Amino acid sequence: MTTHTPNQKELAGDIRDEASFKYHQIRAFYDEETITVYQAYNSEIASVAVREQKLHASPQFRLTRMTWIKPSWCWMMYRAGYSYKDKNQARILAIKMKHEHFIALLQNAALTTEPGREDTPGDDAASPDKPAREKPSVVRVQWDPERTPRLDKLGYRSIQIGIPSSLAETWTKEWIVGIEDVTERARALEQELRENEGVADDELVRKGLLPLEREFLVPVEVQQALRVG
Repeated sequence: MTTHTPNQKELAGDIRDEASFKYHQIRAFYDEETITVYQAYNSEIASVAVREQKLHASPQFRLTRMTWIKPSWCWMMYRAGYSYKDKNQARILAIKMKHEHFIALLQNAALTTEPGREDTPGDDAASPDKPAREKPSVVRVQWDPERTPRLDKLGYRSIQIGIPSSLAETWTKEWIVGIEDVTERARALEQELRENEGVADDELVRKGLLPLEREFLVPVEVQQALRVG
């Protein structure tokens, strides 16, 4: 992983049509150095992770199991029900990674064998009650229908990334540069939508309840391997 990783400006020439959403497109909230991904955990894992700024700080977080991350805020809302779905998804964390490490995950990824599946597999690392499964060794990528802030299904897909046990220690100890608890933001979004049914997405952005996600570009070989586009 010592090869040069092109930055977003260098990759700009790979965009075929910036005005349209591709069916498989990586969209995320990011700045010049970091990209934000999301995952939901139980309160014990989340509280310790935020306090220590280490996702693996709680003994309940299991490095031996696969964990799924999502760069789409709305898909995280769908998956966790705005944090109300169950106790193992009661706290939503925004996790920052450097661009090169996010791309490194994708460079070691393979598509799932169930491309038609519409739900990301359960996150084992966030669910300490579950029995152990066979240890995976490859980063998994799955494309699921993107969602609106109201959780309605859209006509294009959002990427979910499964980090295997073989990379879990590197990811948690070296590749995470910031952890923020965004549970209250998720619940405020649900409340706003419930109390103000006609609210526009632009207003949600202005209120800080909907992040501005843009296409995140990856090298051509990654696009081809993961069917980006």
